[in-house]
Amino acid sequence: MKKVLIIQTAFLGDVILATALVEKIHTDFPGAEISMLVREGNESLLKNHPFLKEVLVRKKKSGNVSGMLEILKAIRKGKYDVVFNLHRFFSSGFLTAFSGALLRVGFRQNPLSFLFTHVTNHVIGDHRHEVERNQELLNGFTEGGKTLPKLYPSEQDFKNTAPYKSSPYVTMAPASVWFTKQLPENKWVEMIKSAAPGLTIYLLGAPGDFELCNRIEVASGNKSVVNLAGKLSLLESAALMKDATMNYVNDSGPLHISSAMNAPVTAFFLSTTPAFGFGPLSDVSTIIETEIKLDCKPCGLHGFKSCPQQHFKCGTTIIVPKPGVN
Repeated sequence: MKKVLIIQTAFLGDVILATALVEKIHTDFPGAEISMLVREGNESLLKNHPFLKEVLVRKKKSGNVSGMLEILKAIRKGKYDVVFNLHRFFSSGFLTAFSGALLRVGFRQNPLSFLFTHVTNHVIGDHRHEVERNQELLNGFTEGGKTLPKLYPSEQDFKNTAPYKSSPYVTMAPASVWFTKQLPENKWVEMIKSAAPGLTIYLLGAPGDFELCNRIEVASGNKSVVNLAGKLSLLESAALMKDATMNYVNDSGPLHISSAMNAPVTAFFLSTTPAFGFGPLSDVSTIIETEIKLDCKPCGLHGFKSCPQQHFKCGTTIIVPKPGVN
């Protein structure tokens, strides 16, 4: 196994979890040249990664035929021995099937898996973590043993965030792509109001999350809250989360950043469930769900833009912790 390409063109969290496969291949095949293909916007996660020779980027507008052929051309130019496809959709199946690689490995659920040389099942809900499902693609190539996802913020990333670490702090990442995976605003406010005096609280997120974080900051009335949404890169956020006393997150990307940094994390699962296999992997982790039995939970793998039952009890009935209070 000399030249390897890993394809994961899904969401940010999926890319982070895919780094566990990079770690595993590097450990078992230290001479392998490993590359990854990700969707545009996620490539910054892999900056400075010591085990990746190259990061290929699928641009947002590359869904048309000419765009797909352009990516395929770049893949074939790489002359990979093995392609591991962690994505289960036609586009990645097409790139894998016609990659020119001798070994084409992926999940049976991909519509073009009949053109792969090695396949395995991807079953959500069997209580295995996504990291374990991904690493099953290595069956037959290497012995067992699980590695964990890992990100590599640079020395400069840690220097840039050092000024925020002069006193004990927690981070909160209140946003999610999906409404039903996002703890309600008033719950974040309640949590901040109950925090220990003097504890600094950093609100994290993308530029588009600034207004949400601003509303939470204003409503909390807590002068120790600092809105950093859109002000840090992904790897700077990772560097800040690494040394927090706790990181409070939804079932979303920041949860997996915590896992990749082995940072302490408290994860809120609303419409989804850890049984899907996307729970925290940090040594110090807590999962919080509603204590009320709901027949409608979980209602979907990715969540929805609004509650299908119109009551959103999986979010509104959650009992939130008191940061910094024993």
